[in-house]
Amino acid sequence: MSTLRLAIAQLRPRKGAYAENLGRVGALLRELAAGPEAAPELLLLPESALTGYFLEGGVRELAVSAERLFADLSREHEGSGAPPLDVALGFYEVHQNRLYNSALYATLGGAEAGVRHVHRKVFLPTYGVFDEERFVEPGRSVQAFDTRWGRAALLICEDVWHSFMPMLAALDGAQLMLVPSASPARGLNPGTMGRPASLGRWELIAQDIAGEHGVYFALSQLAGFEGGKAFAGGSLLAGPRGDLLLKAPVFEEATLRAELDLEDITRARAELPLLSDLEMRLPHLLGSLHHARRGDKRAGGQAAPARPGEGEHAALAPITARTSPEHDPLAIDPELTRRWLVEFIRDEVQRRRGFAKAVLGLSGGVDSALVAWLAAEALGPENVLAVRMPYRTSSPESLAHAQLVIDALGIRSRTVEITDAVDGLARAIRGESGAEVSPGRLGNVMARTRMITLFDLSAEERSLPIGTGNKTERLFGYFTWHADDSPPVNPIGDLFKSQVWALARHLGVPEVIVGKPASADLIHGQTDEGDFGISYPRADVILHWLLSGYGEPEIAALGFTPEEVRLVRDRLEATHWKRRLPTVAMVSQTAIGEYYLRPVDY
Repeated sequence: MSTLRLAIAQLRPRKGAYAENLGRVGALLRELAAGPEAAPELLLLPESALTGYFLEGGVRELAVSAERLFADLSREHEGSGAPPLDVALGFYEVHQNRLYNSALYATLGGAEAGVRHVHRKVFLPTYGVFDEERFVEPGRSVQAFDTRWGRAALLICEDVWHSFMPMLAALDGAQLMLVPSASPARGLNPGTMGRPASLGRWELIAQDIAGEHGVYFALSQLAGFEGGKAFAGGSLLAGPRGDLLLKAPVFEEATLRAELDLEDITRARAELPLLSDLEMRLPHLLGSLHHARRGDKRAGGQAAPARPGEGEHAALAPITARTSPEHDPLAIDPELTRRWLVEFIRDEVQRRRGFAKAVLGLSGGVDSALVAWLAAEALGPENVLAVRMPYRTSSPESLAHAQLVIDALGIRSRTVEITDAVDGLARAIRGESGAEVSPGRLGNVMARTRMITLFDLSAEERSLPIGTGNKTERLFGYFTWHADDSPPVNPIGDLFKSQVWALARHLGVPEVIVGKPASADLIHGQTDEGDFGISYPRADVILHWLLSGYGEPEIAALGFTPEEVRLVRDRLEATHWKRRLPTVAMVSQTAIGEYYLRPVDY
């Protein structure tokens, strides 16, 4: 064959619902067969397409053999009326009593039906949000394989981030690299054309691999959210000259279709014979690698002694390119952020948890106003209940500003006066001693009373409570434990306060709300920055660099005083306990969260 009709589908599977997701693949086959275009000869689907990716301890329950998967796909194909076609997709596999993150290539229908190849993911990420190697074993090899149309290779997600892997596949004759992926989106950077920054890295990788080896590169990504982590989609196809041929949209299911000219591989390799050059030199290069290893061994593997002064240096600030006046490390693409968080709310409230409505506390401050704006867009104004919960010392301005939000969005609202409940509990706590409850303790009672109110109204409304705490507050521990932090879904918990201000202004939250001093409004005259001893913009930048792994001297070199950096660091380190679940004495091999691991959205 000189051409290949390819379809790349990015799916939004329901976590753990193998049969349901399998049925959706069958529906996709019917759709492709019934469309006006010729049916594809090859369909590429994402990593873990039938189960979702972050299964943790659920892998052992949902792993299937390649034979079982082929049989299930064959039944769906038979019922779809689609002509014979090849399919490639990722799945959790059980093979010879071992669990793998694998990808299957099979022919469905016709005389040539059968499994053609299984690739087991070699590089299992165990950093950041990933812990794959705890639940599955790594594969040991990568090979190209023959198909009805030519020669292909399967690689899974991080496999292609290690250039050695696609190189081996190309040397083995691959014309098309098929990459099922479940890569969580990261990065709200401006200038990324409304797409998460991590997708830009994928585009560069795809173009580099395709152009260097003269191959087609097809990437299929998951879409949707799992436990707050976004799979943005953005599937793509790159051609053998390193050009980007197709890109899928983000945050939604989509299917890309293309006809690949396999003869173009020949032309591209003739114009730039890099693969041929590599084949000629590789034996010599491998020989030098072995020689270098033997040399290290003869030397006993010991490093040469350090020269005087080596390893000694003054504190260096984070590299200039990341800290210049032109580069704000906390700058966001507000439109991308809006879409990301709106999709997050839809996914977490409606699709994952099955609620139609949400309830939130509306304080009159910027955080809750921003969440109200996002929730109204995600769920519809009629499905958002904003609750004002004033205490007798609350600022009248807070009620008025909350009303501005209610009127602007057309959301439903209730006002629940909490004074009697708070004062009644305070009197009961005082008891016969008559000792006054301190303002700080009374503020905690207010915060917990408000959360009791929200959760009770959520039961009455059959709605889900949504949180309104920002990242700076969470890192500083500036919230009441088991109060502000209690709602199960929080769209702005990974936005610093300065980023909240930027997004709020982009969405049109009234400036009278955005520009006023931030306050929990629990104690008269209290402000957040007064409590912190540092402004939000300065605290945010210091927190950013601390979380990025830089020390106090490096951050101080950016123009902060050592006292400011130490203040922020001490507050961060002193409040870890507020961001964790209760510590449980572990006495068994089935301890929840240690051995019994199940995602919250499983």
